[in-house]
Amino acid sequence: PAGRHLPSTGFGMEGLVSRLQRSWKCAGDVYLLGATNSGKSTLFNALLLSDYCKSRAPDVVGRATVSAWPGTTLNLLKFPIINPTCDRIFRRQERLKEEALKTEDQLSDEEKKHLNRLKKRGYLVGRVGRTFKRQKESSVIDFDPDMLSYSTDEDPCRISKKHEEGEEFTYNEVKDARWCFDTPGIVKENCVLNLLTEKEVKLVLPTQAIIPRTFILKPGMVLFLAALGRIDYLQGEKPAWFSVVASKLLPVHIATLSSADVTYEKYAGQEFFKVPMGGKERMKEFPPLVPQDITLKGTGTTEAVADIKLSSTGWVAVTAHAEEELLLRAYTPRGTTVVVREPPLLPYISNIRGARIPGTAAYRTKKPPSLVENLKTVGNR
Repeated sequence: PAGRHLPSTGFGMEGLVSRLQRSWKCAGDVYLLGATNSGKSTLFNALLLSDYCKSRAPDVVGRATVSAWPGTTLNLLKFPIINPTCDRIFRRQERLKEEALKTEDQLSDEEKKHLNRLKKRGYLVGRVGRTFKRQKESSVIDFDPDMLSYSTDEDPCRISKKHEEGEEFTYNEVKDARWCFDTPGIVKENCVLNLLTEKEVKLVLPTQAIIPRTFILKPGMVLFLAALGRIDYLQGEKPAWFSVVASKLLPVHIATLSSADVTYEKYAGQEFFKVPMGGKERMKEFPPLVPQDITLKGTGTTEAVADIKLSSTGWVAVTAHAEEELLLRAYTPRGTTVVVREPPLLPYISNIRGARIPGTAAYRTKKPPSLVENLKTVGNR
């Protein structure tokens, strides 16, 4: 279905569920396909806790493992899709209307804590609820005589066999069910993550909302993103702005063309660049950076002309004066790719910045406020 959905923050998820129920209904099984680290397991978990899933399924189906390490999902996980009858669609729409009238102050303490956690992950946030919750079991205490009679050498906290066994679906619940599957990811070729250790991958893949870092460069200056990416500003008449979108754990360093090679040779593998790590021994086996020339023409000082995607390390949005022609040279490790994305994903990202830091090419960072979907706002936020 068309639209933007961010499973990790819930943004767009209620709309996705509604579109799936209207268009696909229960016509057949659903498979989540894609490359490793593309968010399939996160999407699976979000759908598992939504109205797309049968009400009892979250108690029976284990959640998919979400990890920075590529290829974590090794088996087919699945949950049964709920049949979107007219009555269920109506009840769901009534819940969504009611939820949309709530303000943040009207949420429970638990909901507020969850919302704050989502805001740390991203700027576009959505609340995903469940209309068809499982009925709570009877509050009558079920005494287990085996648990009440134990000798002094037995562990009184031992769980009975009946409670050790996980819940299972009944025959009637699954006999005509349609299923949603989480599948193992397809390993991407030419991806920098394939070259990194697990510790390095954890530094490269962000776990919180990315705050853009903007720098103003003159011709003859160089931007390093850790030791995994490099952009040289070779030719141009005026300064240009380079906004880095990458994990905050990856350092950005500015150098001159005359000193860039020496800087990389001296500090690659060291704490200065963070990734890769392991000193000269690590760099002996790590592929060298290889260049690709890029020509861009500026569209104005408030709008980026293109993104330079440095494999899976991150990307750099380039903003330049109108009609200004830039000659850039981008580097990534051999075996990985540089992609020029036109138009840029976030064209006005260079405007999300603070004041220029005196004596440097950097601007102070500025975190934009989070936008919460399906929640009523009061006043100016």
